[in-house]
Amino acid sequence: MSVSEPTRDLARPVTVESAWYATPPTGSQSGDIAQVILSEEQINARIRELGAAITRDYWQAAQGGPLLAIITLRGAVAFAADLVRAIDLPVELDFISASSYGSHATTSGSVQILKDLDSDLNQRHAIIIEDIIDTGLTLSKLITMLDARQPSSMRVCALLDKNKPCPARDDPGRLAYTGFSIPDAFVVGYGLDYNQRYRNLPYIGVLKPEVYAADAEA
Repeated sequence: MSVSEPTRDLARPVTVESAWYATPPTGSQSGDIAQVILSEEQINARIRELGAAITRDYWQAAQGGPLLAIITLRGAVAFAADLVRAIDLPVELDFISASSYGSHATTSGSVQILKDLDSDLNQRHAIIIEDIIDTGLTLSKLITMLDARQPSSMRVCALLDKNKPCPARDDPGRLAYTGFSIPDAFVVGYGLDYNQRYRNLPYIGVLKPEVYAADAEA
């Protein structure tokens, strides 16, 4: 079964505007957040649109078997949990973990696979669910590795995109579904972390530079 071309009106990223920025709500971690750029309500509304787009595009392909959602650990877990519930198709879940950040705010320049898939990807229709496309180093490594397993199709759905140069952009249609285009800032919340903190924030906010300045100077 084939996969339809991405539903562009729903899959195209929504650009985050500075007018959306808000003061963080009261909370134990709010003091570390400079500003909220995406509220819980904005995130949820966008996920429903992405789920509708994926449902439309994979409706025919899913008649031959469940869509395989490949969830990147740990940042994409919150996004994936909400996204798969917005997809009105049979979906199987699997997890993969790779890292290029360690405990710092910038990429290390190398990628390490920490957990591989349990599922056989051969002749499966799959979507990699990512939290954020930054340099694209980790994502490109994953795509190269997983393509070698000969899936029937494999696209990427990312919640956030910083619009930096990324090898995956050279493959037309690969980055098929994107939630929001955001500024080049260090963001946390809704699964995204700094030193494993802030993942449980229900919104996405810009982390104050002084929080990670000490690591950057080390």
